[in-house]
Amino acid sequence: MTGGSGLGDAYGATIERIEAQGGDKSGLGMAALMWITHAERPLSADELCHALAVELGSTNFNGDNVPSVSTLLGCCQGLITVDAEASTVRLIHFTLQEYLSTSREIFSRPHSTMAEICLTCLNSEQVKAAPPYQPLDILNMPFLTYCSLYWGVHAKRDLSDHAKSLALQLLQKCDGHISVKSLLQQAEDWYVWNRGLLPPFSGLHWASFFGIVEIVAALIEMGCYDIDAADFGGRTPLAWAARNGHGEVVKILLEQGGVDPNKPDDYAETPLALAASYGHEQEVKVLLGREEVDPDGPDYWGQTPLSRAAIFGSEGVVKILLGRKEVNPHRPDNTGTTPFGHASQRGNKEVVKILLAYQEVGPDMPDTWDSTPLWHEAAGGDEGAASILLKRDEVNPDWPDGAGRTLLSHAASNGHEGVMKILLGSKLVNPDKPDNRGRTPLSYGAAGGREGTVKILLVCDEVNPDKLDNYGQSPLFHAALHGKEGVVKMLLVQEQVNPDQPTLWGQTPISIAASCGRAGVVEILLGRQEVAPDKPDDFGRTPLMHAVSNGHNKVIALLQSRGALTPSTA
Repeated sequence: MTGGSGLGDAYGATIERIEAQGGDKSGLGMAALMWITHAERPLSADELCHALAVELGSTNFNGDNVPSVSTLLGCCQGLITVDAEASTVRLIHFTLQEYLSTSREIFSRPHSTMAEICLTCLNSEQVKAAPPYQPLDILNMPFLTYCSLYWGVHAKRDLSDHAKSLALQLLQKCDGHISVKSLLQQAEDWYVWNRGLLPPFSGLHWASFFGIVEIVAALIEMGCYDIDAADFGGRTPLAWAARNGHGEVVKILLEQGGVDPNKPDDYAETPLALAASYGHEQEVKVLLGREEVDPDGPDYWGQTPLSRAAIFGSEGVVKILLGRKEVNPHRPDNTGTTPFGHASQRGNKEVVKILLAYQEVGPDMPDTWDSTPLWHEAAGGDEGAASILLKRDEVNPDWPDGAGRTLLSHAASNGHEGVMKILLGSKLVNPDKPDNRGRTPLSYGAAGGREGTVKILLVCDEVNPDKLDNYGQSPLFHAALHGKEGVVKMLLVQEQVNPDQPTLWGQTPISIAASCGRAGVVEILLGRQEVAPDKPDDFGRTPLMHAVSNGHNKVIALLQSRGALTPSTA
């Protein structure tokens, strides 16, 4: 490179040196580079070394073939390194990744080769003999997990005749194969949680999961599978193909007689619901083309395909489903949440806009917890969505949730000043409305130390800055409790605020601040002549007693410097 050559020349020269080593060293070095360049995720050193030990055509795995990491590093002539922090093997620079990925002549059909190696490993006697309930991490097979998860990915990209033969060999005898559990736990852990590995999960399920058209077609042609059979969770091959967005496989399966395109799994999820959840628009269109498919069918949780699409933010699918007259756009699930409510909760703004533009959507329908879509937008601080919703006549901006808290209360608590200003622009909003515990938006803003929201509320004529909740606690008390010094100062300049207001149990702001060790707040309150530093609560405990019992030495010193009596003399 110092002689004027570019990176490509330098890398090319190094590749030539690797190949010039000859014999096992050359093969090992080039194979390592192939795996690191084209693997679906970074490989650990153990994974890579075991991958390189697999012998194509062998039915047994020979552990003596596993190279050491130092041997591997030497064979690659400095082009790879072990990342100590991540415990993975990587190329020395991202430019080498680009060089090896774009130089097609270096590796001939890498994905088909990698698929063959993965399938050879899975077909080995050692793997086939492994008990299906055996945890993978205690087996001495570090490469097994990668093979289980990605053999189909490599095969789908480039399927050689040899790989196809190996895949069919595996899939025809896959019941109870240990790799199936690993695959499904990675794909959808809740689906197999606490089930172990329960048959059946056929080869057709597996091939449909990966969407390998040639293998699915070959398995169907063999006629050895019930193409509509449910696996241990009730899913059919069609369901897995739809879930993973394999449109060609979906079409092939739908062309077969005996396939129910609306068949639900054990959780009442249909192929359409699964396709909708993952935003697979083409698969949704294909399934909706079948008369048997219910476009508005609810699952176990009462969620329709539209709800699922709204939850996961699948904008295209939402538009497709809204175009069907059978779809109820405001159908609630078992929690009372509508598709619009789900989109609001998840912050899927584009879906919110799409649904709002649809006239039949009920934008103010509360869920089981009495939370409306606007409630979620206000709590989440989404000013744009809140503005859009407030323009709708049917939306109540002062709706309380199950705890009696208003939208303004949540916005104040979370410090969403923009949303607060939008809400206060509505004449329907009461800025001082208490919840079921008597706490106002100001009370929550003060407790959270939200100086901006407190400032906004204090300029509202309707707001009482000293309003007590059901326990006699004022906004100042809550600010003192949580040590929010800035808010304490803001409240103390309000004429209506009593800095020594006791609660129902006689605790004053300085008493609770002393008890919690809020030295800064104690010092501020001691500067007010109305504050009595020795005032006992209903249990006879003074602020100094609270500070002493909790070991807050700085507070003790502050109180004693202002003439507070010691606990013994008190």
